[in-house]
Amino acid sequence: MADQYAYSGDDKRPTEIPAIRWEEPPEGPVLVLLDQTRLPAEEVELVCTDAPALVEAIRSLAVRGAPLLGIAGAYGVALAAVRGFDVDEAAAALASARPTAVNLAVGVRRAQAAHEAALAKGGDIRQAAAAALAAARQLHREDAEASARMAEHGLALLDELLPGGGHRILTHCNTGSLVSGGEGTAFAVALAAHRTGRLRRLWVDETRPLLQGARLTAYEAARSGMAYTLLTDNAAGSLFAAGEVDAVLIGADRITADGSVANKVGSYPLAVLARYHHVPFIVVAPVTTVDPDTPDGASIEVEQRAGHEVTEFVAPQVPVTGAEAGGGIPVAPLGTQAYNPAFDVTPPELVTAIVTEEGAVSPVTAEALAEVCARSRRVAAG
Repeated sequence: MADQYAYSGDDKRPTEIPAIRWEEPPEGPVLVLLDQTRLPAEEVELVCTDAPALVEAIRSLAVRGAPLLGIAGAYGVALAAVRGFDVDEAAAALASARPTAVNLAVGVRRAQAAHEAALAKGGDIRQAAAAALAAARQLHREDAEASARMAEHGLALLDELLPGGGHRILTHCNTGSLVSGGEGTAFAVALAAHRTGRLRRLWVDETRPLLQGARLTAYEAARSGMAYTLLTDNAAGSLFAAGEVDAVLIGADRITADGSVANKVGSYPLAVLARYHHVPFIVVAPVTTVDPDTPDGASIEVEQRAGHEVTEFVAPQVPVTGAEAGGGIPVAPLGTQAYNPAFDVTPPELVTAIVTEEGAVSPVTAEALAEVCARSRRVAAG
């Protein structure tokens, strides 16, 4: 397949608008989000003054991506505490906003635990709120550091599996700086390959029905000057058959104790295709995405989203809000029922490796994942 089908944007820096930030204007602290439902048409920010506003932003996918959801959840608890709202009520609402993404609950619990610990030590409400905010900021910093280490480990693994460079990488959904405190998870590995001259092409699945690949990954790839090509999800098979894919790199929203991986729906078919065509299928995710309390894939609660996301086509500048009609163009007869799971689950036997900030796990086993989690806890404690 000729290289003229690849598009390489100008060598621009990624967006200078952070995906999330805490601000303290005179009228009171707020959480500011880059509204990802409006990309790539326009860069618009949302200002959340309380937890309910953040819950709506999470459910509408204005803020999304496993690591960033953890950061948002922690800041949301801090926001409730600083503004004098019921912290436990806010934490419960935030943690349940997207049930499949384990990082969200992890971030919420971390800030909530810091708040509770400060109160237990005799601190007043202001000191407890400051503790929650400090925990959120620390999680934000840790995620940026984890992103850099995942990129390093992932690139080393690619070089081991595919010596010589010239990698043609297929990715699904969006895993860049829009989902992270740093440069992302799977996308960060591809970006590292690009910067070192090892990336020949990034294949970008559209990721239907909400087109996170087309709207967000292509946006980030273009701004980073990467050679990339967009394809519909159901065109991936022809790429594998033509020998045009060297590796699949995806992120994860939850990894169970046995190594099953929940990720954006459409990931599992890629794993099946990769196995048939003897192509490495690599998951890149921080240790916080590993959920030892969920034993296997069958135990994961998979979020079911509104049918209108399938039956209507929504322009990027029109936000998709909850279960209400999205205001899009109908593409199916009125009254059509839609099956719209947000995620699917890939069993561990189809995963070549899971790359974390603590290194790569391959083969993927419950014992190896448990060791990585234990190593991460030792590092945090030390």
